[in-house]
Amino acid sequence: MTQATTTPNTSAPSDAAEQAAQAAESATEAANAAARAASRIDGVEAQLADLLNMPPWAAKVMLAVAVGLIGWFLIKLLTKGADRVMTRSGMEQILRDFLGKIIRVVGLVVVFVAVLDAVGVPTTSLLAVLGAAGLAVGLALKDSLSNIAAGVMLIVLRPFRAGDAVEAAGQQGIVERVGIFQTVLRAYQNHDVVLPNSEITTAPIINFTARGQRRIDLEIGIGYGDDVRKAREALLALAHGHDKVLDDPAPEVLVTGLGESSVDLVLRAWTQTPDYIATGSDLKEAVHRNFGEIGITIPFPQRDLHIYHHGPDGQVLDLPKAAFATVEKD
Repeated sequence: MTQATTTPNTSAPSDAAEQAAQAAESATEAANAAARAASRIDGVEAQLADLLNMPPWAAKVMLAVAVGLIGWFLIKLLTKGADRVMTRSGMEQILRDFLGKIIRVVGLVVVFVAVLDAVGVPTTSLLAVLGAAGLAVGLALKDSLSNIAAGVMLIVLRPFRAGDAVEAAGQQGIVERVGIFQTVLRAYQNHDVVLPNSEITTAPIINFTARGQRRIDLEIGIGYGDDVRKAREALLALAHGHDKVLDDPAPEVLVTGLGESSVDLVLRAWTQTPDYIATGSDLKEAVHRNFGEIGITIPFPQRDLHIYHHGPDGQVLDLPKAAFATVEKD
């Protein structure tokens, strides 16, 4: 009879111990690197103080100013270089502006931390404080952060581009730019409409210039006594006679309804997107003029009022006779 013996598995604890040791070693190396960098900065400050014969604090201030100026210069070079690369790659203006702002903000944060480190402020504890403060500010400004996220979505998904005519959040205009928090539209009356990005992404977006061609739907009502075939031929002749109306797709006229006082027709004509408004206006004017010439009526709402006056006995008075009787008595 044999007995099975079990040996405890010690590989898992040993692996965890090794990982912990590696992490501790990495932390030690990072601390040593930070200490070496700090010592180099202190060495530069000491050399600068000896060279210019100034107190150490003045050398720190001068070094911090130099770091700030050099960092600012490098940020400008970086943003210009990135914009040049994005332009050569054919990237859109909206995306270039958005990424340029991101690069500029990140660069300024890095330069600010470097200046504080040059002055002698302990950046490790400062970053921890800034992280905690950033969390509190993020919770307080969650709406603003949602605008940033919405701006990123607009940049990535690109439902519109700079120069497009759109309707967003109930507003119409030409897209000027998409910022980190807001999008600016230029209204057709030439005033700016500033919309929070979060309101744009949570509402339907209509891009009127997304395609090269648009269809004009011109709704017209004619009288029941008019000839529908004659009206259709007149409308098609007007559409084919306009130089901005496309032959393909061909114009068409449909009967869309029988209203209370009119037979409802719709003229569908295609045109290039830049000519949409002007062509629609020309067709409306031509229809009004042509229908009057060929004797086709365009009904409009009207109401007949019948006024009855009652006498003391409740009978309806004949106004002309009652008026004459009054005149005779007088």
